[in-house]
Amino acid sequence: MERITVAHLARVEGHGGIDVTLAGDRVADVNFDIFEGSRFFEQLLVGRTWDQVPGIVCRVCAICSAGHYVTALKAVEDALGIKVSPQTEALRELLFLGQMIESHALHLFCLAVPDFLGYGGVIPLANDRPDEVRLGLSLKKLGNELQTAVGGRPVHAVNAIVGGFGKLPDPEVLRSLGRRLGEALEQAPAVVALFASLTVPNHSESPTIYVALEPEGEEFSFFGRRIVASTGETFEVHDYRRVTNETVVGHSHAKHSRLGGRPYMVGSLARLHHWADRLTPRARAVAREIGLTLPTENILYNNHAQAVELVWSLERAAGLIDELLTAGMKEETPVEVVWSEPRKGTAATEVPRGTLYHSYEFDAAGRVTAADIITPTAQNLANVEKDIRACAEKLAGKPDGDLVNNFEMIVRAYDPCISCSVHLIRLA
Repeated sequence: MERITVAHLARVEGHGGIDVTLAGDRVADVNFDIFEGSRFFEQLLVGRTWDQVPGIVCRVCAICSAGHYVTALKAVEDALGIKVSPQTEALRELLFLGQMIESHALHLFCLAVPDFLGYGGVIPLANDRPDEVRLGLSLKKLGNELQTAVGGRPVHAVNAIVGGFGKLPDPEVLRSLGRRLGEALEQAPAVVALFASLTVPNHSESPTIYVALEPEGEEFSFFGRRIVASTGETFEVHDYRRVTNETVVGHSHAKHSRLGGRPYMVGSLARLHHWADRLTPRARAVAREIGLTLPTENILYNNHAQAVELVWSLERAAGLIDELLTAGMKEETPVEVVWSEPRKGTAATEVPRGTLYHSYEFDAAGRVTAADIITPTAQNLANVEKDIRACAEKLAGKPDGDLVNNFEMIVRAYDPCISCSVHLIRLA
């Protein structure tokens, strides 16, 4: 028996490791160990009032905070039967896009690209290729500033509320951000050139089920009410547990999810697998030029899918700002919230790493009696192990098979957010 261990995985959010056991050329066992401690956010919510929920759950993670914040708002509104105005929908999407831009830019330029170019991290990469790193960091900053303009601050937003917004963003700030988004879009050829130049190994290719929300309209979107799997199955968001089927595994503080007993993947590659035809012409051209040919079962192309979404998000954010400023933003009367009976609300969104579910039960006074949050990284964990196994089976025993580096590349391609995956109560 040979044991290959990565004790602490670098360039990911949170703490985890990889443990693979080989019996000759055969793979005996694969564990993606999530050993960061459980954080019990669902239990922390019990007894809290409905209006406290978004501000608490956005603390699950500082990278994914806008996603948790908006999804929680939508779940509370689902419980109350509140339909927000088109202006509120646009502003929330703008907040969401800021998160997408900053998260994708950070992952691609600082965490993933060093893998493909043979660098141990972003610092040595910056020494040799400062322009690429500078571009990534400037895009991340732009995404943070967009979240600040709409949400009140770059992390753990405070301005979005159930039914609307506490304060409308400054039109001049939005106008300036719109100009800068346009300037950032002019850098798209540099993004294309970088990702088109990368050599993508195929060691991890294996049959994959892709799951994503169906966009609410005819265009690509990070919001939806129906779950679609590449198996042909569809589910309403309220039936999300039929998809996630969470179970406890002994080697991880995060649960695993399986659809019909099989692992599945959520995230950028899953979204584009289903909905690439709904992208804008510019984003479709980026996908074509960087060599993202769909469908693919190579998880390393999730990085390329994120690059496509990054360009799409810049374009969409610039367009939304133009629409808001042209229409003129109007102060809206706060929604009056009245609780008279127990209620339940569920919502889902597509955050940077994949589909995020929030579901809450409330008593007649609007206090939380039960909460359930299922994050994309937790859903992806079983699929990560499947891809590591496929890689080990192809490379084990070969003299040029660098298993450790390839295992790490696979995990980083998922852009895991480990702190999000261990928020739960570790119960069967």
